[in-house]
Amino acid sequence: MMKGVSFFVTLAILALASSLSSAYDPSPLQDFCVAINDIKSGVFVNGKFCKDPAMVSANDFFFSGLNIPGNTGNKVGSNVTLVNVDKLAGLNTLGISLARLDFAPYGLNPPHTHPRGTELLVVIEGTLLVGFVTSNPNKLFTKVLNKGDVFVFPIGLIHFQFNIGKTAALAFAGLSSQNPGVITIANAVFGSVPPINPDVLIKAFQLDKNVVEYLQKAFAPN
Repeated sequence: MMKGVSFFVTLAILALASSLSSAYDPSPLQDFCVAINDIKSGVFVNGKFCKDPAMVSANDFFFSGLNIPGNTGNKVGSNVTLVNVDKLAGLNTLGISLARLDFAPYGLNPPHTHPRGTELLVVIEGTLLVGFVTSNPNKLFTKVLNKGDVFVFPIGLIHFQFNIGKTAALAFAGLSSQNPGVITIANAVFGSVPPINPDVLIKAFQLDKNVVEYLQKAFAPN
């Protein structure tokens, strides 16, 4: 009797694991599905309409420009150039995207999450302090990366990259979604539209009202 119960429990766990593994970008059911905005000439699959295969060309699978440094002349001193399905239509249903990360000296890619993708980062130039925080009880995993080093940030977890060198830094990252999304924590909390009620933030962060109001003004969208 116990063997039978054990078998069905194992089967149930495997079924659950299988369903979870396909909860994000499922495997495509065709060789490709080039995204198209014209719904009259496409078929809706996995978030984007598919271009008629007879109309697909090599350019649908091509993107140019990741050799160009991003503008790091901003408050945080970093720039992310993302190549997702909106930039490269041939990525549709393939479950992958790519990003170039440029850092000024002491530039920061602030704490953020990708709700739909794991990130695999490789440092091309410079030295980065990187890390991610787990779900409760919020353990920090952090590492200093040099040229050629690789680090993975699990899907959905808060993470960051900080250039601790005196020179510019460059990294590339692959993400396990055609559209991984990004939530920058400070911007989301203090710069949402409409704003979160200050009383909520005062209580949550144990801050003075004046500090919360200052932060909301600082992160308010332009």
